[in-house]
Order: sequence, then C-alpha cells, then structure tokens
Amino acid sequence: MSLSFEMWAEKYRPKTLDNMVNQKEIVERLKSFVKSRNVPHCIFAGPPGTGKTTAALCLARDLYGDAYRGHIMELNASDARGINVVRETVKTFARVRSIGEIPFKIMILDEADNMTSDAQQALRRTMERYTETCRFILIANYSGKIIEPIQSRCAPFRFTYLPREEQDRYLRLIAEKEGLNLLDEGLNAIFEVCSGDLRRAINNLQAAASLNKPIDAKVVYSIAGRANPADVRKLIETAMNGDFLEARKQLRNMIRKYGVAGSDVIRQIHTEIFRSDIPEPWKIKLADIVGEIDYRLVQGSNEEVQLSALLARLVEASYELGKKI
Repeated sequence: MSLSFEMWAEKYRPKTLDNMVNQKEIVERLKSFVKSRNVPHCIFAGPPGTGKTTAALCLARDLYGDAYRGHIMELNASDARGINVVRETVKTFARVRSIGEIPFKIMILDEADNMTSDAQQALRRTMERYTETCRFILIANYSGKIIEPIQSRCAPFRFTYLPREEQDRYLRLIAEKEGLNLLDEGLNAIFEVCSGDLRRAINNLQAAASLNKPIDAKVVYSIAGRANPADVRKLIETAMNGDFLEARKQLRNMIRKYGVAGSDVIRQIHTEIFRSDIPEPWKIKLADIVGEIDYRLVQGSNEEVQLSALLARLVEASYELGKKI
C-alpha cells in the first residue's frame, strides 16, 4: 500500500461534473447550466455524503476553469452566519461584479438549513438585489428548514443515497489505486455501515487500510464501532429462545469487543429483527419493545439497565407468544 498523508475523501473527490458518481439527472441539469453559461439560484438538498458540495464545486470549476476559486465564496455552518454576516460578508461579496467572461460570482452556503430565520430573511433580500452579480447555491440536509421565500427563488436539486453497485464500484477503484486487498465481505460490511454515504464509506476504507490487513468484515466493523450483524442475530435468537443470562453475557461481550454505544446496539437489533424470518406478529411486538427502550435511552436512562431490560422483554415476548425460534 502506498503511503499517503492525504484524506482519501478529498484525494478522490471528483473535480468535474463528468467525474461525479451517480446523480445522473442532476449532473445533466448542471451541465446544461455550464453550456448556457448561466446559473440560477439553487438549493442542493439531500443526505450527507451524496455529493452536494462536490457538485457545487464541480459546477464552478466547469464554469470558470481552474481559476474558479477566485469567483466563488464558501461559507459553512462552522462559520458565524447570523444576520450580521449576511449583511456584511455575504452582501460585500455579492455586490461586486466578477472579472471575466461570466459576469456573476457564486456564493456557496453549506448547511444552509442551520441558518437562523433572521439571517435567511436578510439573505432573501440580498438574493433579490444582487442577482446580476452573484448567484447563490444553498446546500442543506433538510430543505424544509429553509424559508419558503428563498425556496421559491431557487431551482431545487434532490440528492439521494448512492445505490450499492455505484458505491462498490468507486471503492474498488480506490482500492486498486491504493493497492489494497479489499474482500467482498469487506465491501458488504462497508455498505452495511454507511448505506450509500460515499464520504463515510471512503473514510472507513482509509481507516481499515491503516491496519495493513486484508479488509474483511471483522476489520470494517472494528474500525466503524459497529457490531457484526451475525453477532446481533445470535443475540436476538438467544433471547427469543428464553435464555436471558446467556443473552446478557453475549451483549456484554459484544459491547466490550466492538466498543459500541447502547443506542447503536438498539438500532442494529431493530434492523436485524426486520431482516429475520420471525413471523410478522412477532416483528410488530418486538418493534414496539425496541422503540420503547430507545425512547428511554434518549431520555437519559442508564444504558446497561435499559439494554438488560430490552433482553428481558425479548425473553418475556417469546413466552407470551408461546413459541420459540
């Protein structure tokens, strides 16, 4: 494996729209903006790691060329973004015409759904007044948190999680370039943990590669802080077979082995219940039990006590329903 001190998520970030992974309809629309050399105000909405910020930067690079950094400004949620920042920083950038063939600049507001309502109201006015000199790209996980007047001024783009085959293809490409031994079970585990969040998948791949071992399921789960689904299934089966003490022992070993948090264990138990062959009436009962315990944990209850209570309820449910797995 070649030594690299660079984050792979940045190293393998697409540079142009042609290199974007999936999101084909969105890429086609953005390419039409580049071709016409005109861009409306946009909202890029969707889950983390699906290419929203990358798409905005690729659009800017394709539009302005390699010197695109001189024509854009990025503000993130980590920056102060109250009403004063909109009135001063954003307004100052937006009012000045870009030097070059394209008369407008691009302001990228990442995590725009975290802006205060007052800041969004001020931004609406700025977007109205300086359309000739600046176009805005708002990036958000939840577009519903952006006020309606701004939404009506923007072209919406909905990003979705990557399909399994696209994520696998990209990770195999990275593994080949970095000289990694990425096994199929490792790919399965990465998708299990990341579910289409490509940035997270690449970061997990890099973390797994740092161990200098073949990347299999065990390695991935250990660096991701997730329990192996097979262990979770075995835990559920033991509890549903009425052996509370053995199930509790397995749970403790799992937490010690993988270092997982109680809330993560509950999510995994919830997922495995619906993947199992348990009859539907059982699934309804068990989902209700898991939901109640999850609520208690969110409210700040003791983790070990609640996880033990969950196992006790699973054992109790197996007797109530009068049948064992």
